[in-house]
Amino acid sequence: MKRIAALTLALGLGFSGGVLAASAQQPLEEASAAQAKVVYHINDSEGQALAALRNMRNQLDTDPKAKIVAVAHADGIEFMETDYKDADKVGPLISGLAARGVEFDVCEITMKRKKLEADDFVMEAQFVPSGVVRITSLQNEEGYAYIKP
Repeated sequence: MKRIAALTLALGLGFSGGVLAASAQQPLEEASAAQAKVVYHINDSEGQALAALRNMRNQLDTDPKAKIVAVAHADGIEFMETDYKDADKVGPLISGLAARGVEFDVCEITMKRKKLEADDFVMEAQFVPSGVVRITSLQNEEGYAYIKP
C-alpha cells in the first residue's frame, strides 16, 4: 500500500514538474522574441564611458534589434564633449553606435552647471532637461532595463 502511494505521488510530481517546466519556457521564448530596450546610465566619463560604449557595441553585435539609450549626467557628459581627452577612442564608437540606432542623451541641468552649450558636444548628442528624469521615464514608463557600467 505504501509503495502504491509513493508511486502515485512520484508520478504526480513528475507530471506536474513537466507542466511547470513547459509553462516556464513559454515566457522565456516570448521575452526573447520581444525587442530588448536598455538604458545605460553614465555619470563618470573616466570610469564608465569606454566600458559602456563597448558593452553597447557587444550587445548590438549579439542582438542587433536592441533599442539602446545612453543617458549621461554629472561627470558622465564629458565623453561626449568635442574636446574630451580620449575623443580619439570614444568618438568612433559613438559614431558607429549612433549609426546603429543608439541614442545619446545629455543632461541640460549638468550643461548649465558646467556652462556648456550644445555646440560643445559631438553631433550625435541629444539634449534632455534632466538625465535622472530621463532614466526614470525610460524605466517606469517605457519598460527599459537599466545598466550601470
